[in-house]
Amino acid sequence: MDKRSQFSLPVRVYYEDTDAGGVVYHARYLHFLERARTEWLRQFGFNQIELKEQSTVFVVRDMTLKFVKPARLDDLLTVTVEVTAVKNASLQIQQTIFDGQGQKLLAQVTIACLDARQFKPKPLPSDVRQSIQIKEQNKEFVSD
Repeated sequence: MDKRSQFSLPVRVYYEDTDAGGVVYHARYLHFLERARTEWLRQFGFNQIELKEQSTVFVVRDMTLKFVKPARLDDLLTVTVEVTAVKNASLQIQQTIFDGQGQKLLAQVTIACLDARQFKPKPLPSDVRQSIQIKEQNKEFVSD
């Protein structure tokens, strides 16, 4: 994997993220993945509030998770985002959560672009598409 095309975000596991045994509660991984996708967009200069003001929202259309081993209280995790395909009105993303000892979770995510007022699919804004393709220039993209 080409590290230049991959975004990563460090995430510390806090007490609020764990169950009584000190293991990350499975739903909290979704929070970690969402934070990384939000910060990934922010690196291109886009934030959710401004996109919504332009009647653009991104929503998870589908997600497949594979839990490999649990994260625990106080672990420092690295959450990655890598675009695997850009389509007309969606993005396909692979995300992974790592710790210092190896892989924790794999996620395949499809993000749909919707009109914020009608909640119907709309093409990716051209500035978003262009920014992603410039950053991810080493990847092959498919279109709808």
